[in-house]
Amino acid sequence: MGSLDDVRPGSLLVALPGLVDPTFAGAVVYVLDHSGTGTIGVVLGRPSEVRIGDVLPGWSELAVAPEVFHIGGPVEADTALCLATRRGSAPLPEDSGLRQVAGAVHLVDLDSDPDELIGEIGGLRVFAGYAGWSHGQLADELAEGAWACVTGLPGDLLTGAAGPELWRSVLRRQSGRLGVLSTAPADPSAN
Repeated sequence: MGSLDDVRPGSLLVALPGLVDPTFAGAVVYVLDHSGTGTIGVVLGRPSEVRIGDVLPGWSELAVAPEVFHIGGPVEADTALCLATRRGSAPLPEDSGLRQVAGAVHLVDLDSDPDELIGEIGGLRVFAGYAGWSHGQLADELAEGAWACVTGLPGDLLTGAAGPELWRSVLRRQSGRLGVLSTAPADPSAN
């Protein structure tokens, strides 16, 4: 299922059926940062009803459908984090507004000019809030079998799949027990 050593920016934390916390049950979390002080990520596949253009004019033209905020987690839910996939690989100027997370995935500075990123990014998502674990907390949850840590793909951020569909899609890519979980019923008691 993976250990704390497998957790790094760009990996995915996939909630396993034993995780009953309603905030994270069935969740797929994209890891943004992992260090000795803790781990930060955003929950994928949870669109809200709030349109990006209503809050951040100019950014919705670069967002993939639906152009709404996604619920990134319970921490600082009034804070916006933006992630994008970058098309190129040439070095970026210091003031580009992009900071690499892993591979083609970058954090976007929402105070920068969105017009300067046209053609540079393949699409973006804006998240309200994030998920966070303090030092030792994620290690305990991994040891309890609450999460599996798997390799993430840039497309995981921009997929139109949501909720159980995204969860199953990520698990389907895995081998062994995790791959088999993709066929499990949403309610294990129905098995």
